[in-house]
Amino acid sequence: MAEEVKLLDFWPSMFGMRVRIALAQKGVAYEYIEEDLRNKSPLLLQMNPIHKKIPVLIHNGKPICESSIIVQYIDEVWNDKAPLLPSHPYDRAQARFWVDFIDKKLYDPTRKIWATKGEEHEAGKKEMIEILKQLEQVLGEKDYFGGESMGIIDIALIGFYSWFYTYETIGKFSIEAECPKIISWGKRCLQNESVAKSLPDSRKIYDFVVQVQKAMGII
Repeated sequence: MAEEVKLLDFWPSMFGMRVRIALAQKGVAYEYIEEDLRNKSPLLLQMNPIHKKIPVLIHNGKPICESSIIVQYIDEVWNDKAPLLPSHPYDRAQARFWVDFIDKKLYDPTRKIWATKGEEHEAGKKEMIEILKQLEQVLGEKDYFGGESMGIIDIALIGFYSWFYTYETIGKFSIEAECPKIISWGKRCLQNESVAKSLPDSRKIYDFVVQVQKAMGII
C-alpha cells in the first residue's frame, strides 16, 4: 500500500518549516495543505482538536501534532536515510533537551520584537540575544549542532533564522554583531538543499509581518 502523507501548515511558520525540512531530508513525498489560521479548516480542527494549531502531519490517515514530535516521528518511520537524532541514548537525550529549550524559550521573546512596543519590545530583543548566545556555546566550534551534519537541533532552530531579517529590520539591531557564530551556522544550513527549498524568502516574511502589525494597530 502506498504511503499517504499530508502536511497541514502555514507558510511563514518556523514550526512548519521544521517538518518541511525533515520530510525533504528523508525524501518523503507529501501533499502540502496551506491553512488559513483565521479560518481554520474542518480537517485541521478534526486532526488537532486539542491545540487546533499547525503543523499537523497526517500519515495514512493518522495525525501527529507538535513540530518537534513530528520531526522525531519522521526520523523513526523513515529511518533508512539521513538520521536526524544521534544514535547514542545520551546524545539523543541532550538533543531533545536543546530542542525543548528552543521550543520553550525562543518564540515569546522573538514575538515581542514585532508584536509589541516600548519596554516589552526592547526586552524581547535582549532576551533573544541572550538565548542565541547560550545556543552559540552549545554549537561551539562544530559546523552544526548535530556535529558534521544537520540534526534535530539545527532543524528546530533554522526556521527562526529565516525570521532574523524581520527581527533586525523592525528592531533596528544586528544579530550578527552579537551572535556571529549563529549567523555563520545559518548560512551553512542554507547550503543544504532541503533547508534552502523549505524556508520562505526572508523579505516575504517581513512583508507578511508588516501587514500583521498594521492589522494589530502596532504601526
